[in-house]
Amino acid sequence: MQALFIGQAYIDVTFLADCLPTGDEKAIARDYAVSFGGNAVTAAFCCAKLGGKPELMCSVADDWLGRMFRDMAMQYGITVHSRKVKESSLSFIMPKGGKRAIVRCRDDEYLHPFPPLTITDLRALHLDGHMPDAALHYAKACREAGKLTSLDGGAVRSNTDELLEFIDAAVVSERFCQQLGKSTGETLNYLRSKGCPIGAVTLGEHGTVWYEGDGPDTILPALDVPVGKVIDSNGAGDIFHGAYITSYLRNPEAGWSDHFRFARGASTHSIQHLGNEASLPTADDIQRAISEFPEKAA
Repeated sequence: MQALFIGQAYIDVTFLADCLPTGDEKAIARDYAVSFGGNAVTAAFCCAKLGGKPELMCSVADDWLGRMFRDMAMQYGITVHSRKVKESSLSFIMPKGGKRAIVRCRDDEYLHPFPPLTITDLRALHLDGHMPDAALHYAKACREAGKLTSLDGGAVRSNTDELLEFIDAAVVSERFCQQLGKSTGETLNYLRSKGCPIGAVTLGEHGTVWYEGDGPDTILPALDVPVGKVIDSNGAGDIFHGAYITSYLRNPEAGWSDHFRFARGASTHSIQHLGNEASLPTADDIQRAISEFPEKAA
């Protein structure tokens, strides 16, 4: 096991439409995609697509959506350590104008404790903050064992403050900053105060602000993708996480500037495709995106 990803699993239904009907109205979508979903889940699939060997601990129900999810994971060679719930979680996603509206149906009432795993051969752990008991347990164990621990801070959750004490790479969103009531710089200082050696705030089309070790805050601009090529930004952040984990697994001695630039190429590829599965990049896709699109002004 090279990497373990822990989070909430979804089946995503993504569709392109001009508006959502109300009342007795009906509408026909121009296009749609059905795929796996969830923050850490999508990151794990990205890692697998790029040649990594991820394992995934996530919610799985014994229903037809759950069986669909297992089939998807099997096709990518991902070993699933399931934590049973009654119903599969489902997301309906409507991308439009570089944004996306989401309706989620989530079951995170776990019927059993999280499964115990041996982490001897593990090299990296990635969490999205869901399944908080398992996240904290494995973050502590991996930190003690010298394994890389990574957090997708898409939102501030009940155990975020405690969990950050065991995180090496904390990559958080603009929403995370807003929930803390802090600016980007203040959030990075907060991550430093929690002892995170690498911290970053992703700002979508405005790039990423990050630090490594005792270094200063550094801006990594986004790549300049023409508006007409942006189809679906949902999942781009998750693919960013999966790509930097993969880059770390390939070359752990490299600096995080290299890992984040690789991840930026991955997310740049992803936004040009509909649905999480179609958005997953190969290594060639990433290099093509890096070559094709210039950096935006910082």
